Amino acid sequence: MALVSVFEAVLALICFLFLCCLRNKNRSPKSFPIVGMLPELILNIHRIHDWCTETFERCHYTFLFNGPWFAKMNILGTCDPANVHYIMSSNFNNFPKGPEFKQLFDVLGDGIFNTDMDLWRKQRIVAQEFMRNHLFLKFLLRTSRDKVEKGLIHVIDYVAKQGLVVNLEDVFQRFTFDTTCILVTGYDPKCLSLEFPEVPFSKALDDVEEAIFYRHVRPQSFIKLQRWLKMGQEQKYRKAWEVLDDIMTKYICQKRKELDTRTKGLVSQNGEDGVDLLTSYITEEKPTGLKCDDKFLRDTILNMMLAVRDTTSSALTWFIWLVSRHPIVENKIIEELQSKLPAQETKKRQLFNAEEVKDLVYLHGALCEALRLYPPVPFQHKEPLKPDILPSGHPVHPTMKILFSLYAMGRIKSFWGEDCLEFKPERWINERGRIKHEPSYKFLSFNAGPRTCLGKDVAFLQMKAVASAIIYNYRIHVSEETPVVPAVSIILHTKNGLMARISTRWD
Repeated sequence: MALVSVFEAVLALICFLFLCCLRNKNRSPKSFPIVGMLPELILNIHRIHDWCTETFERCHYTFLFNGPWFAKMNILGTCDPANVHYIMSSNFNNFPKGPEFKQLFDVLGDGIFNTDMDLWRKQRIVAQEFMRNHLFLKFLLRTSRDKVEKGLIHVIDYVAKQGLVVNLEDVFQRFTFDTTCILVTGYDPKCLSLEFPEVPFSKALDDVEEAIFYRHVRPQSFIKLQRWLKMGQEQKYRKAWEVLDDIMTKYICQKRKELDTRTKGLVSQNGEDGVDLLTSYITEEKPTGLKCDDKFLRDTILNMMLAVRDTTSSALTWFIWLVSRHPIVENKIIEELQSKLPAQETKKRQLFNAEEVKDLVYLHGALCEALRLYPPVPFQHKEPLKPDILPSGHPVHPTMKILFSLYAMGRIKSFWGEDCLEFKPERWINERGRIKHEPSYKFLSFNAGPRTCLGKDVAFLQMKAVASAIIYNYRIHVSEETPVVPAVSIILHTKNGLMARISTRWD
């Protein structure tokens, strides 16, 4: 045993000395001939988010990552709020997502999250108009309420009664997949059910996200080789793309057929309960003159499905995990929810409507705090059109990629204080007991500037509906056997799921 301990100590020392050798004098990763800084990236790929945070702190929040000379992987990484504000707002027009972003995310086609300039502006105007329409808002409220009551609660009750261990991340993904599909296309895939059916569309989205992440850290030549040989991540990506296309084509054809069989009077009558976005895109006049052919509808559906399904479910997963580890926070949320009820109703099962939870300050602060620590989209990617100099003094040019680390931005002591790694909803509440505003270029979970997220209110509504139902009615007992750590993905999923047992809070 002593020999093993000595061997482990020597091995640890060797690893420490090796990593020390990978440091430049300015504390950035060491750049080697030919391969650049790729060795340290590979060594830390399994903990990419924490490694970025540590590197940014050593390098005063901005550093140039030099990739292999043959790979076109030179990236300026930053989490400096001044740089973010400059890129996202002050000099927005010089920092589009760029052609390389569109190449990396080519499955998204010409959708709103994959385009720049005039095409992006036109799509944003139309999407904003449809999402603010009172019929869509009515549909949103009814869909969220019905899916919580008849889907989520039904599944959670069954799991609690049977004493089963359940992956809550999977449950939340199923919930958001169903609600997003209903809101965008009008169809319910009924993914959230006791049978936990396999859903090809959802599985294909997972495969696409995984492949896109690895596209960010692999040379283009390697990606092209995989594509040519039809193997590895690129082969999974191609097959997933085919699945997505087949299903979206089916949705679009069904919707066109459904609308063709209605008279205008029937459409108006059915619209009393609200209207889905696909129906609006097909039937409503677009003020920007966008041509809504099947290709445009396919790209629009996929962009919205990818944006809403994974971001909201990721946020809920980390939020519930954090609350389960902080009983004081949990009790404060319950007390705030009880303040909305008559005294005689506070010890009973309750489902809260949107009006009851929308202005809850502590719940909102707790959700923002979870988003700060675990942003659903941990990276953002930009490309300058013209040479420029950032507020930090770093020069940028059109052949360079710029990468924001939202994960690191939420964990820098000089931005959030010495207690930045602690989960403290009070951080978001001012001395008057109201929500404290933090500038979007510091808290970037919903983007900033002209690209500020259109679905922010929708996301908060859904998160509050789910969070209030789960926390008020159940106790979550997270399994200690399965570590809850971030996965390697473009979305901040957990690596092993959120495995938990559930018990009811009220008899």
